[in-house]
Amino acid sequence: MKNILVCFLIFNCSFAQVGTRKLVWEEHFDEKSLNEKTWNIELGDGCPNCGWGNNERQLYTADNHKIEKGCLVITAKKEADNKYTSTRITTKGKKEFQYGRFEARAKLPVGQGIWPAFWMLGSNIDQVGWPMCGEIDILEYVGKEPNMVFTSLHTQDSHGNTINTKKTKIESIEEGFHLYAIEWTPDKIEFFVDAKLVYTFQPESKTQAVWPYDQPFYFIINMAIGGNFGGPEVDDAIFPQKFYIDYIKVYQ
Repeated sequence: MKNILVCFLIFNCSFAQVGTRKLVWEEHFDEKSLNEKTWNIELGDGCPNCGWGNNERQLYTADNHKIEKGCLVITAKKEADNKYTSTRITTKGKKEFQYGRFEARAKLPVGQGIWPAFWMLGSNIDQVGWPMCGEIDILEYVGKEPNMVFTSLHTQDSHGNTINTKKTKIESIEEGFHLYAIEWTPDKIEFFVDAKLVYTFQPESKTQAVWPYDQPFYFIINMAIGGNFGGPEVDDAIFPQKFYIDYIKVYQ
């Protein structure tokens, strides 16, 4: 009964936030495998040594995820050869959106070295590069800082650094599923956790360097290990760890 009540409250909080917007896209992960018309599976470590540019330690494979009971489950592992593996997927070139409410219901992994994320990148990244394209981190969590949720933006104005950010303490955020969302308009981006507003970005200047958020963005879901943000120390005893995504919804 408790679980039913929690789901009911989360649903109604989500519904109340959309206002006059309509649901334009949703992903419930209810097929046997990822829909290739929606998702790209990114492989490798990104470059020979740097691990997607953040000194991460994982190798992204096509084998570290599955669809289970209506959830996407990404599993981070330490393999027999002492290498770490995980999964990274994107909707680049397939599902890209500008403005609206974007939300995901997710359950976090735990432990030193874990770095799961639900985030977005500007669709013009191949033309202008990062961080000029802009980045929206709807959810980031690092196992070295329990009970903390990070919501951030990266822009050319900040030279890619995390200065437009908020770290919010939420007791027991690791327990069960929670709703992570943004409300994005031409004027501002608001970040929510379980319908609670935790951070607002509303700069007066709207130059491209400050506000690249006037174009379509695509989704990324991944679980990194270690790295500049996840931390240099990784507790091998925690593996395997699982990152669950129940659904993603877009309202416009």
